[in-house]
Amino acid sequence: MERQWWKESVVYQIYPRSFMDSNGDGIGDLQGIISKLDYLKTLGIDVVWLSPVYESPNDDNGYDISNYQAIMDEFGTIEDWEELLHGLHERGMKLIMDLVVNHSSDEHKWFVESRKSKDNPYRDYYIWRPGKDGREPNNWGSFFSGSAWEYDKTTDEYYLHLFSRKQPDLNWENPKVRKEVYDMMTWWLDKGIDGFRMDVINLISKVQELPDAEGPEGQYHFGGKNFVNGPRIHEFLQEMNREVLSKYDVMTVGETVDVTPEDAALFVGKDRGELNMVFQFELMGIDSGPTGKWEVTPWTLADFKRVMTKWQTALQGNGWNSLYLNNHDQPRMISRFGNDSNPQLHNVSGKMLATLLHTLQGTPYIYQGEELGMTNVRFESIEDYKDIEILNMHKEYVAAGKDEKSIMESIYSKGRDNARTPMQWNGGPQAGFTTGTPWIILNPNYKEINAEKAMADPNSIFHYYRRLIQLRKQHEVIVYGDYQILCEEDKQVYAYLRTLGGDKLLVVLNFYEEPAKFELPEQITFSSQELLISNYDVQPGADIRQFELRPYEARVYKLQG
Repeated sequence: MERQWWKESVVYQIYPRSFMDSNGDGIGDLQGIISKLDYLKTLGIDVVWLSPVYESPNDDNGYDISNYQAIMDEFGTIEDWEELLHGLHERGMKLIMDLVVNHSSDEHKWFVESRKSKDNPYRDYYIWRPGKDGREPNNWGSFFSGSAWEYDKTTDEYYLHLFSRKQPDLNWENPKVRKEVYDMMTWWLDKGIDGFRMDVINLISKVQELPDAEGPEGQYHFGGKNFVNGPRIHEFLQEMNREVLSKYDVMTVGETVDVTPEDAALFVGKDRGELNMVFQFELMGIDSGPTGKWEVTPWTLADFKRVMTKWQTALQGNGWNSLYLNNHDQPRMISRFGNDSNPQLHNVSGKMLATLLHTLQGTPYIYQGEELGMTNVRFESIEDYKDIEILNMHKEYVAAGKDEKSIMESIYSKGRDNARTPMQWNGGPQAGFTTGTPWIILNPNYKEINAEKAMADPNSIFHYYRRLIQLRKQHEVIVYGDYQILCEEDKQVYAYLRTLGGDKLLVVLNFYEEPAKFELPEQITFSSQELLISNYDVQPGADIRQFELRPYEARVYKLQG
């Protein structure tokens, strides 16, 4: 296994708007992040991934960028950003930036020019088409509901936007667009950043004929097979690597929609010259019904293990996994896969899920507040939600006559604002996030769940994360060991073995509130055992061949011989 610093790192994602506000306007900012760098150092993380801080009208919270080389006023200045980079590097941490180049904002100067006339030099920076039979050029639906096309009366044509209508898709077929992107990436890398997380990067290549998607007439449909892993995607990424990335020692992770492990191997294969790793969403879809994420269906551990094992084994030796259970686009993991119903189960289930994330093969990603056990939130009114995806879905479902109560239940389970409530720093006013009024309402449980309380409690989820991160640095088997699932048919226990040379790591996790029995397969032999970490007290020298697991119990043993 080839050693790389990014394989050995633990990444912490900061959603700047919700992390820490330094000036009382209710919006997190760069100086707020700078004030918390010692907190991140105490946690032990190696890399910060900063969600977009570029100039933006904020139609999609910064993922609609109007200037890729300027900082959003609400967040601060380029000098603040440079201070942040310096502060991280001074403390031995690295910084990766969000690269959002499938689309820009409609307020970007390129698009402002592009829409002026059909012969404008910037026209071909975006995807423009005439209408068809008095309607859109095709029947593609946007990821954020409705059509993926917006009519523009100035030139009597439509532009493509796979996301919000204020996020027009860039035309990657145009070599000038690609050069603009590569020059911009080089500008940031020369400033000293350590890599990029690339937003929906596998959507940048489209089938040029832009054919209709399959489905009944008169409706909008997901046109994925015409733009997911499109015809030139690998060519574009190899060019990006050749022109830019290969010249720096950086890490790259691509957010890739609808990829299989076979697809991922093409993006991250070690001789492919593309990306280091990808975010895949197969696990994030295990509680989605046939109509998509808002049709919430119960997940099973059998599915969870199948997906995890598939990805662990498929990329072993030829690629690298990214490991995450939540982020800015997903509900809180403890509410989704653990148990937030009472303090005891909250604590042990949060630790159990953390154990999983930090003992599989791959680079773990912690989303802000995860290390405190932050949970989903239930706002009473749709008026309290801010996310464009939630608001569009609510409007569409109400218009279709769906029941308000069931719509809200879907939002409570899956809405992106679950992850976007402000970071809970202490039990004081506004959870210590701001002295003003927060841009989105706090989760009311901040008095029980907050950083100040967690840091003072040696038994907290926070301190458990610190120990897990330290263990990765002490035991190579955790980073580089091969993965083998154990007791595959067990419906309640997820157990696996990691092996590197003579070292073995045994991980045993009970995913449920009910106690469970574990039996180590006979063929696994060892001469010595050491309990590295557990979320309950375990008797020294306890038999590991056979034992009972308590609710959400996690144990990690190092075996030798």
